[in-house]
Amino acid sequence: MNLSYSSTLEESRFHLTDFNCASSQQVLQNKGCYKILWAKDNAIDLVIDGYVINLKQHEVIFCTPLNVLEIDMEQKGIISFVFNREFYCIRDHDREVSCNGFLFFGSAQPPIVSLNKKEQESFKMLYYFFKEEFEYADHIQGEMLRVLLKRLLIKSTRLIKERIPDPNLTNDKMDLIRRYNILVEKHFREKHKVADYAELLFKSPKTLSNLFKKYGDVSPLKIINDRILLEAKRLLLFSNKTSETIAYELGYKEAGHFSKFFKNQVGLRPIEFKKQSLS
Repeated sequence: MNLSYSSTLEESRFHLTDFNCASSQQVLQNKGCYKILWAKDNAIDLVIDGYVINLKQHEVIFCTPLNVLEIDMEQKGIISFVFNREFYCIRDHDREVSCNGFLFFGSAQPPIVSLNKKEQESFKMLYYFFKEEFEYADHIQGEMLRVLLKRLLIKSTRLIKERIPDPNLTNDKMDLIRRYNILVEKHFREKHKVADYAELLFKSPKTLSNLFKKYGDVSPLKIINDRILLEAKRLLLFSNKTSETIAYELGYKEAGHFSKFFKNQVGLRPIEFKKQSLS
């Protein structure tokens, strides 16, 4: 199945697919697309950025255009909602859905939510409405699909928030965490310290550390380090750039400092990691 909508004028596209046909596999090669993957019928295995991830039944994972995905065409039971920025830009519409920094950001592990029985029925209903909309190829089809996508994004953002360890975290504090994630995504190549982002947010590093303790087990420094590592691994595995070039792209004045950071985090030097992964 690969139900698709596209607008030549807007250069926008949206796909509802299960990746079980050649045309849907081509969707995986399209750059610049967000992908919401739902293990609807059973557990599935997929490769994201070179790593195998097992998605349990009724789990949903949220991937940015940066994530490199591989899904076997024989893999059954997955439903995916795929769209590009021209169809729906999460940055431009941040006030509408507030998902940027919660669902979509460049962390080492794309966020995953598990659906309970009530949420499963809600997702099934949305899936039905999406499929139904592809029966109408009229001039408002694109707008109807956008309305449904906004509903899906808002519902998913609420699910992420509901699973935060501290249920008493205020909306202002939640928004601070979200803005921190967005800033890291924007500046991780040149800003490597929590203090850099604390200054941009007019907060102290201690305030951010205490806040993230309530949010989960990931510290603000780990978010920075994970984002740098993820980009380094992507460049090492999916480009021909040297370790030295990658070091400079990621804001390190000395390639040796980058190599030391990488080994401390991964246990291997960049060149060792590349050889081991590709072999």
